[in-house]
Amino acid sequence: MEQARFIHAADVGGLELLQATYERQRFSRHSHEGYTIGVIECGAQRFFRNGSNHVASQDCLIIVNADEVHDGHAASEGGWSYQAIYPLPAVFAELSDELQLGGLPYFRDSVIHDPLLARQLRQLFRLLAAGQGGNSLQRQTLMMDAMAQLMLRHGGQRRSVAMLQEAPLAVQRVRDYIDAHCQDNLGIETLAAIAGLNPFYLTRLFQRTVGLPPHTYQLQQRIALARRLILQGMALRDVAQQAGFVDQSHLNRCFKRIMGVTPGRYGLLPATTAVLRD
Repeated sequence: MEQARFIHAADVGGLELLQATYERQRFSRHSHEGYTIGVIECGAQRFFRNGSNHVASQDCLIIVNADEVHDGHAASEGGWSYQAIYPLPAVFAELSDELQLGGLPYFRDSVIHDPLLARQLRQLFRLLAAGQGGNSLQRQTLMMDAMAQLMLRHGGQRRSVAMLQEAPLAVQRVRDYIDAHCQDNLGIETLAAIAGLNPFYLTRLFQRTVGLPPHTYQLQQRIALARRLILQGMALRDVAQQAGFVDQSHLNRCFKRIMGVTPGRYGLLPATTAVLRD
């Protein structure tokens, strides 16, 4: 039996915590606006990141930088259990200024062995899971300290400058357009006209730059829009329509491949355990 629990910590900048046990779940390749920082509790997870596959076993930290394409599935019989948070780059930007580290961190290692930091993260997860009935100041302070320790011990210089130089402005224009119109039925000819490139070259250039083909990137942005609408309390049938899905079943399938839970279970925030069934 698979279980997943999302906790939305409004008093810690809207930070989301995922506590999950998966056996059959296979996350499709996607990226997050925020960083992924998790701890494996038991079993092992295999995931793609930065051009290669990695395996994280019990007590390992898993790290994925913001906007970095990754996936995930079981690497051991019986699956894996883990906890993960998704802090936005703004969290690290503020801490980097305070610590005079020179910008956003880039975590080169996908799997980190650091028992002390793993214990600190587990303490943070425990406080986040307790809900806002606990001490907000303690939660916020521990969050900042854990992220600062992660940066100081394992962070490097983010490659954003080099990446921006390599990423053509044409691709960025297309990304911005998809972000603004993700719910629409976009055509490659429209995107090619925005980029000023032929459709075939744009498709190849977009995937090489972003890590995902344009249609997969659009689907990811539709999921992000659906998440916002769900948290606003919109009915799921209306979410599906507003976010550009064929119907609610289509939304359910796509949502679970990226988020690990169905939209209905995600909508039970701030703290509900979901028993997942195929």
